[in-house]
Amino acid sequence: MEPKFAVVAIGGNAIILENQVGTIQEQFVNCEEFLNPIAILVSKGWKIVLTHGNGPQVGSALLRVELSRKQVYPLPLDICVADTQGGMGYMIQNVLGKLLSKLKSKVQVASVVTQIEVDPFDTAFKKPTKPVGPFYTKEQIEHYEKEERWIVGKDEKGRWRRLVPSPKPKRILETKIIEKLVHENILVISCGGGGVPVIRTQNGYKGVEAVIDKDLASSLLASELGAEMLIITTGEDQVALHYKKSNQIFLNSMALEEAEKYLRDGEFPPGSMGPKIEASIQFIRKGGKEALITTPEHLLEALEGKTGTRIKV
Repeated sequence: MEPKFAVVAIGGNAIILENQVGTIQEQFVNCEEFLNPIAILVSKGWKIVLTHGNGPQVGSALLRVELSRKQVYPLPLDICVADTQGGMGYMIQNVLGKLLSKLKSKVQVASVVTQIEVDPFDTAFKKPTKPVGPFYTKEQIEHYEKEERWIVGKDEKGRWRRLVPSPKPKRILETKIIEKLVHENILVISCGGGGVPVIRTQNGYKGVEAVIDKDLASSLLASELGAEMLIITTGEDQVALHYKKSNQIFLNSMALEEAEKYLRDGEFPPGSMGPKIEASIQFIRKGGKEALITTPEHLLEALEGKTGTRIKV
């Protein structure tokens, strides 16, 4: 397992586990669990840039906005994404700093609040589909539709929620900054929650109320940085065909063409493994050597070939 330069994407659900309240104390404990393998890799000479999701955290931030709307000024979605980048980045760099110190590593850790340019004419803006924030009653939704001009709909469990666009990432504004930090042997945490979506205007960049898929943003970052590997951690050790069916098959590896065919055939749903496979394909198409999908706790075993799913040319 030779040291490599990798972008590692951590899901927001790894920081708040299923059936947990999601207190800050719980999140710190969870961080230590899934960051330990990262610290071990760094101590062995790997160069790593970390990205992370923020689904549960930004949902909590939006709920706070709703509960305090009559007491303090409300925060738009782009600010909530930036806020969670900062807070979660602090947690991750704090825990990683301690783990690296225990391993006698001199590598330092820094968080970069990341902006990602999106196309204002992306089709996602015409038909928002991404549920965010708390659940609402039909009466509450009618109010927000009228007063706030929200787009609303039901999620996969039939609950009323706000729907926002999820445009494709075009360009990461802070890539050069991240490059310089990596060159200085600093482990960078970036693209938290997929990054803050911004559009180019005559007066500079402007934040928009949307969310960017974290895995697609991580793939773009890995390509822009020239990383050798894209590692995406998720809730399953391996990618499976016919997921949770009687004929389920776990995959150790996929050739690029196989991954593209399975994606076209609908094997990997958009709300599940789909974005991870799409992100892996995009990374390799842009010159990346390989992508690896596995769970955070089995990352080291996956890199040794004992589990995980690899996608190569």
